[in-house]
Amino acid sequence: MNKLFAIACGVLLSFATTVNAQNTLKFGHINSTQLLSLMPETKNADSTLQKFGASLESQLKTMTAEYQNKIADFKTKEASMADPIRDAKMKEISDLEERIQAFQESAQTSMQKKKEELYSPIIKKAEDAINQIAKEKSYSYIFDTSVGAVLFAQDSDDILPIVKTKLGLK
Repeated sequence: MNKLFAIACGVLLSFATTVNAQNTLKFGHINSTQLLSLMPETKNADSTLQKFGASLESQLKTMTAEYQNKIADFKTKEASMADPIRDAKMKEISDLEERIQAFQESAQTSMQKKKEELYSPIIKKAEDAINQIAKEKSYSYIFDTSVGAVLFAQDSDDILPIVKTKLGLK
C-alpha cells in the first residue's frame, strides 16, 4: 500500500513539474467581501432587506402585544371565569402562541429567501467580472482572501482594482 502511494505521489509530482514547465501559472487574489461592499447594488439590497425585515418585525410586535394583552386580561379575570370560558380563553392564548411561533419560523424563511433573491444577481455580477478578468489577464487561479481559507500563498496579484474598474466602481 505504501509503495502504491509513493508511486502515485511520484507520478503526480512529475506530472505537476511537466505541466508547470509547459505553462507558467499565474495567481491572483481578491477580497470578495470588500468588492461586494463597494458595489452600489449591495447598498440597495441591504436597504430593501432592512425594510422587509422591519415589516416582519412590526407584524411580530403586533402579535406579541395581542398575546400579552390576552394573558394580562386572562389573569385579571381568571378567578371569576366559569370553567368552559376559562378553557376557551386558555385555548385562544395557546393558539395565538402557536401562530406567533409559526410566524417567526415563516419570517426567518422569508428573510433567507429575500436575501438570496436580492444578493444572487449581485454575486453573479461580481463573479462574472472576476471570471472575465481571469480570462483577459490569463490567470490560472484566483483566490478569495475574504473566506480566510488561504493559509499561505506565494506572491499573487490583487485583482480588486482591476475588477473595480471593470464594474465602474471607485
